[in-house]
Amino acid sequence: MRKFMDEDFLLETETAKHLFHTYAENLPLVDYHCHISPREIYEDRRFNSIDEVWLGGRNDDGSYFGDHYKWRLMRSHGIPEEYITGDMPGDERIGKFAEALEMAIGNPMYHWTNLELKKYFGCDVPLAPENAKNVWEECSRKLREDGELSVRGLIRQSGVKFIGTTDDPADDLSWHKKIAGDPSIEVMVCPSFRPDKAININKAGFAEYIARLSEVSGMKIESAKDVKDVLTKRLEYFASLGCRASDHGLDYVPYREYTEEAADAVFRKVMEGEAITTGEAEVYETYILAGLAREYHRLGIVMQLHYSCYRNANDRIFKTMGPDTGVDMIAVTSCGTQIARLLSELDETGECPKTILYSLNPADDQQIDTLAGCFQTDEIPGKIQHGSAWWFNDTKSGMEAQMRSLANLGILGNFVGMLTDSRSFLSYARHDYFRRIFCNIIGNWVENGEYPDNEESLRKIVEGVCYKNAARYFGIE
Repeated sequence: MRKFMDEDFLLETETAKHLFHTYAENLPLVDYHCHISPREIYEDRRFNSIDEVWLGGRNDDGSYFGDHYKWRLMRSHGIPEEYITGDMPGDERIGKFAEALEMAIGNPMYHWTNLELKKYFGCDVPLAPENAKNVWEECSRKLREDGELSVRGLIRQSGVKFIGTTDDPADDLSWHKKIAGDPSIEVMVCPSFRPDKAININKAGFAEYIARLSEVSGMKIESAKDVKDVLTKRLEYFASLGCRASDHGLDYVPYREYTEEAADAVFRKVMEGEAITTGEAEVYETYILAGLAREYHRLGIVMQLHYSCYRNANDRIFKTMGPDTGVDMIAVTSCGTQIARLLSELDETGECPKTILYSLNPADDQQIDTLAGCFQTDEIPGKIQHGSAWWFNDTKSGMEAQMRSLANLGILGNFVGMLTDSRSFLSYARHDYFRRIFCNIIGNWVENGEYPDNEESLRKIVEGVCYKNAARYFGIE
């Protein structure tokens, strides 16, 4: 029997062990999509306790922050909400989390949690109810006292070279400007453009957001074209601060035949308080999305499309706590052909940007890989990417399925690899998790005689997927 989480954790063959320890283990990280706070990086925030990092709490404005993966796990074990997002004592909250974690055999949360404890706190004993109070005390002490466990310290010791945060077009990016002007911050931190609120015309708060965007930009917005023009100006501002990527969190990716006039008509109806149909909304959404995609191509910005998520499924929790609080789920959509039509329109005029596609539905893996193959060009290897296993697919089996599908139907060696998509500075341990799973997959292929034991070829593949492909794709090197 193998020891739990030893140095060869998840590595089943000698080839896998060699590839991981020789090439993958110590490569820098490119965290090209995450939700961490640039303010906390600039201020080099120190955390008071491990429950503050893992479970979070409430911001001054009453909104919630924390790891909603852990919140879901605790709710699934019947833990009262006051221990999950409430203000119960920190040691008791971690004790309750440990009770749920103990039962979570097969869940990646068990691995992530213990990888974080081992990597950042030197804790080799798995978290359990009987040691939870001691773990809370020791980890909290280290967070307060150890300089390498401040935000910048965590980034530094994780070997992070690039961080792409997620930012609204109306954001003034003041923290990014401060980071760029601080020579003591060695990691490259750049904003990513998230224009969902300006695109989702049939969602609550659209008119209010347009008013805010108009105020921030100093430009009057009276038409769909005005929206597109303002977003373009804001995108250029983001680009001036190093923006490498956009990100779109969509229920599904729309595509409707459109004209500027038709999009304007839909926009005016909404701004005048009239109801619109789904088809009308899609006309406007396609107009804005296609227009932005052309600007992404012009500015060399990667377009990321996340879709097939049904958000805020639990009305009670959403009304009480707001979005991103652990009540989202996989949705079944059929937008593959719409994505193809969008990319085809852009390809026809030579304006298709580098694009990464993520579906929350794992049934879409093969569709994405066949779709991507339709729009590859000589601009860069793997111009259209199948993004890493996202959210509920961010599991051992989910990552294996995504990479096997990409290997079967595309070129795995051109994959841009892992990202955290997280709000936690401890989540960089997930890159280690991914790299072990990746090296194990290809190590097994080599030892099964399915790929030659060619050291140079394997080195290129491992270094590419774990670091170099993303560095090239996002223009970091």
